[in-house]
Amino acid sequence: MTTPEHSSRAHVIAQALPYMQRYDDRTVVVKYGGHAMGDADLAQAFARDITLLRQSGVHPVVVHGGGPQIGKMLTRLGIVSEFKGGLRVTDKATVEIVEMVLAGSINKEIVQAINAEGGRAVGLCGKDGNMVTAEKVRRTMVDPDSNIEKVVDLGFVGEPADVNPTVLKLVLKEDLIPVVAPVAPGTDGQTYNVNADTFAGAIAGSLNAKRLLFLTDVPGVLDKEGNLIKQLTVAKARELIADGTISGGMIPKVETCIEALDQGVEGVVILDGKVPHAVLLELFTDRGAGTLIRP
Repeated sequence: MTTPEHSSRAHVIAQALPYMQRYDDRTVVVKYGGHAMGDADLAQAFARDITLLRQSGVHPVVVHGGGPQIGKMLTRLGIVSEFKGGLRVTDKATVEIVEMVLAGSINKEIVQAINAEGGRAVGLCGKDGNMVTAEKVRRTMVDPDSNIEKVVDLGFVGEPADVNPTVLKLVLKEDLIPVVAPVAPGTDGQTYNVNADTFAGAIAGSLNAKRLLFLTDVPGVLDKEGNLIKQLTVAKARELIADGTISGGMIPKVETCIEALDQGVEGVVILDGKVPHAVLLELFTDRGAGTLIRP
């Protein structure tokens, strides 16, 4: 006997079909981080979403962060972090912990979660197959006392200098799901901690991804009244930065989106990772779940 609940579920599946066809055999890069990583139920829902994407014909690539987990481990080991201009200085001792946590425990937790839902995930980092080569980041900041601009050395903090997607393409070809930690070798032979957003953008660009999804702790880009902006062009995004609508920590996030589009990504979405099944809502429904930025 068919119940209203069964009919409703069938209707939802039927509505999703054209969206599944749109993403069939295409690559979607998902940057996973924020509070969603620390919630067991949301982590399971995320793993299920990623597994469903692969079984629906999509090729998902997960890039993850882990700032809070790194902070906890540093505290546990009694390593005190120095901050310059609000940014953590990553010294030799710290970068060893960063690699251990990001490419080790966190990476394997995500791999295990996806595999537990029936997926076939493989843990990687930028070092594997020289996937990402980083160069040292130098930030210029204004000294509040002297008002003089000076270069700040953040230690072993890097940004992508070159991306070789060969390993990723081989993994994707075997219907595996890459889960990638943003740790990379430097052009100088050192190990660098790379911002996960920037890392995900470089990976997505190298794969000509159809979508890059940034799972954050906010619904997306908001207007001055606090309402979600569903879609933006690059030109409009720059206008909103200029007039102050996009401000604070959202500015570097949007700038990273624009950089990813410049590198060949078809569309970038900022969405709330605290919403259960946010990835599926964004890709397989007509309303989406966040702010889509297009060229």
